Amino acid sequence: MNKEIEKQLYSELSSLTKNKELWEENIDYVGSLLENQSSKIVAKALWMLGEMGLKYPNKIETYVNKIASFLNSPYDLLRERSLNALGRIGRADFNLIKPYFNKIMDLSKDNCSNVRLSFIWASENIATNTPTAYREYISIFVELLDDEDNRVRMEAPEMFRVLGKRKPEYVKKYIEKLTYISEHDTERVVRIHSKGAIKAILSNI
Repeated sequence: MNKEIEKQLYSELSSLTKNKELWEENIDYVGSLLENQSSKIVAKALWMLGEMGLKYPNKIETYVNKIASFLNSPYDLLRERSLNALGRIGRADFNLIKPYFNKIMDLSKDNCSNVRLSFIWASENIATNTPTAYREYISIFVELLDDEDNRVRMEAPEMFRVLGKRKPEYVKKYIEKLTYISEHDTERVVRIHSKGAIKAILSNI
């Protein structure tokens, strides 16, 4: 794609992002951009479809399969944005993303730290309204508490906070580990988020 055309199209999408009153009528247009030859445009479209899907889940269903196909993309950014989108859509209606849930979980071990970060973020979104989906997967998030990437470790305790508010019985046995992290991790934000997770769990047991 011509760089000037790409720049103009991206600018138009950025403008549309801010005009939420126009989202509903533009879902099909943004969905069509998933076929665009520019990965930058596709990434932007994925992000927007996620936000649109949170607001209009019944109207995004047609595009969920295509959105999920990018979980297999060779491009890190597109796997990341696919997770972001499915997380938002799954927050609104878990059944729409349920067929792809196992593949979403597989990306917890992605080689790219940004993808692992988006995996946690997407999971927090889904768990907000469907925490029971994660009952058998807590060990995955326990591993991410020790991730080599600082930003991933900063976000990982947030999943325990989300579950702690809704299903504290799922995560209460990890209070000891979270306490250790809250006192010893080298990153201040990790320590703060771990303390927040502990508070959420203890407040809802």
